Amino acid sequence: MIGIAGVPFFERAVETTSYFRKWTGIAVLIGIVAGIGALAFSEAIHLATLLFLGMGAQYLPPSPAGEGTTGILPIGRPWALPLVTALGGLISGLIVFSLAPEAEGHGTDAAIGAIHFNRGRIRGRIPLIKLVASAITIGSGGSGGREGPTAQISAGFGSFLGEVLHLSDDDRRIAVAVGIGAGIGAIFRAPLGGAVLAAEILYLHDIEVEAIIPSLIASIVGYTIFGIVTGFQPIFGEQTQFGFAEPIQLIYYAILGLICGLVGILYARCFYETGHLFRQLRLPRTIKPAIGGFIVGCMGLVMPQVLYMGYGWVQVAMSPSLLTLPLWIILLLPFGKIVATSLSIGSGGSGGIFGPGMVIGGMVGASFWRLGYTLLPGMPHDPAPFVIIGMMALFGGIAHAPLAVMLMVAEMTGNLSLLAPAMLAVGLSYLVVGNNTIYKSQIESRADSPAHRARLRFPLLASLTVADAQVPVPATVGPEMTVAEAGIVIEQRALEGAPVVDADGKLVGILTRADIRAVPVEARATTTVASTMNSEPVTALPSQTLDTALDTLASHHVRWLPVLGGRDDRRVVGIITAAEVVRAYRAALNQAVRGVSGIAAGADMFDLKVNPASAVAGRTLLDLQLMPETLVISIRRNDEIITPRASTRLLPGDIVTVLNRGRREEILRRMFEEPVTVAAAALPPVKPR
Repeated sequence: MIGIAGVPFFERAVETTSYFRKWTGIAVLIGIVAGIGALAFSEAIHLATLLFLGMGAQYLPPSPAGEGTTGILPIGRPWALPLVTALGGLISGLIVFSLAPEAEGHGTDAAIGAIHFNRGRIRGRIPLIKLVASAITIGSGGSGGREGPTAQISAGFGSFLGEVLHLSDDDRRIAVAVGIGAGIGAIFRAPLGGAVLAAEILYLHDIEVEAIIPSLIASIVGYTIFGIVTGFQPIFGEQTQFGFAEPIQLIYYAILGLICGLVGILYARCFYETGHLFRQLRLPRTIKPAIGGFIVGCMGLVMPQVLYMGYGWVQVAMSPSLLTLPLWIILLLPFGKIVATSLSIGSGGSGGIFGPGMVIGGMVGASFWRLGYTLLPGMPHDPAPFVIIGMMALFGGIAHAPLAVMLMVAEMTGNLSLLAPAMLAVGLSYLVVGNNTIYKSQIESRADSPAHRARLRFPLLASLTVADAQVPVPATVGPEMTVAEAGIVIEQRALEGAPVVDADGKLVGILTRADIRAVPVEARATTTVASTMNSEPVTALPSQTLDTALDTLASHHVRWLPVLGGRDDRRVVGIITAAEVVRAYRAALNQAVRGVSGIAAGADMFDLKVNPASAVAGRTLLDLQLMPETLVISIRRNDEIITPRASTRLLPGDIVTVLNRGRREEILRRMFEEPVTVAAAALPPVKPR
């Protein structure tokens, strides 16, 4: 039986079943840790809150409807509040900077960075330190979220599983991403949003599709474990009484989306500028969080809404109780929360920035409703819709996770009927934000990630050089020529421009049609090329790879480049254009297809990791004299793809991708992955070539 693309159906079914079995087991384990980690962290925050804010300042912030009382209590010991927040910052700083300095700040960004730049590896001690330090920061009144530490707990476990199960680098990265989504989905009781977040939050303008299915499994498991203990009610209760029924409100939601985009940019810039400012202070790092905490405590004396996580105040803003708060507090609260979060976490404290971002967005929506509900026609009688959509729009935009955040907030409020206006607001916020982001470790797309760069770019171009695609110079002009004379040369040959060379044939500049047009017609006969040309042109070298040349053409917005003889040789030996790059690529691709077609039918492709003690370590591919019908396709070394050549020397740790038709995978694995004595005994004699 033949399946898709000529692959036997049975083999495809076995492969799919094996994939599903592997990731189901891994995802379930990650989900279990995510649920337990979320419970542990929630309890740690509760205990720290009772100890620091409760006993120290005699104050307990309001909680959302799904987690406790929403009552607003006064601060029993106002004078102690700055001391409590400073003490919490000091203890957190001592823990972090003494045991794991990389655990400072918000944990989600660190996990994203580990996926992209550290092969998904997270030090084992970091999640525990992050849990304790963040619980103290938040429990003492610091403005931070609980999602970052939770995400890092399960992400760290995903990294641990990768090591224990000897997963490939790609699978370990996916496991860490799954941990991020499962942890956040569990603690926010938003399993679908958490699963989508795992795939969406890694990039500015892309999505990690491989993480979606494992994340769904892990997030459901984590959510179930967390809900068994804490309940399955949405964090902000069932806000199902609100919906979208007035089309004129779309105008208001669109305006809210634009405002949220701008405030999101302000949030990101204030956060990182504050962090930069604290890093410049010539003080011990351990006391900087105490300084940030003290300032936040002083702010809390005037505006207690900026303290703690802030979800309780979002609950208040969703109800008619919003009208009982002074207007100045409602209007200043989003900006006060930005400053408080920047001070609490940017100073070196520990906590998340996801939760505060949604609080800021919710209060922006509350401010918009408060200002417009008596003035604008069609405004709803309750502020909840604007609070909900404000949460989605602000953080969905600045986190570059619009779909995930929309789903999460919908799950957190139990309301799916506002998704239509939310899409408008979030979309506009996302457009306003552009490439600004609250997560500095995000990269633009999978093609820019070390994990995907080789597959999503043009790996064949890296094996071709400029010399393979350059063409002779169609014409050159001299610097002493007039612009009119040079224009005739360029016009007669229908060129976009020409290299400008001296008497020795060395490049001194380039002259283009645009340069000629910039000179008035009446002055072209008396103006020299030397005074008009671009004297610092972009060039290429024959030894450069075509992917580098193509990137240079695209990034400088030019159609051709002069090719020089060498780094110290300014002679023009040819030109290269984008069209010639494509021509060379197609020619090489056709040749590669013809070369592989002889062995591709029925061949197996697999990865081999070079053991330092193996028979191949330190030897070239030519030395190995590999068996017939065996093709080395690529070598991955430290996240760099190396084009295999006969002279390429294999180093310990290299991942070698092999195409083999002779069903000799076991023999090759012994040769590459087992110590030399074992491998040599298993290998048959190889005929010299």
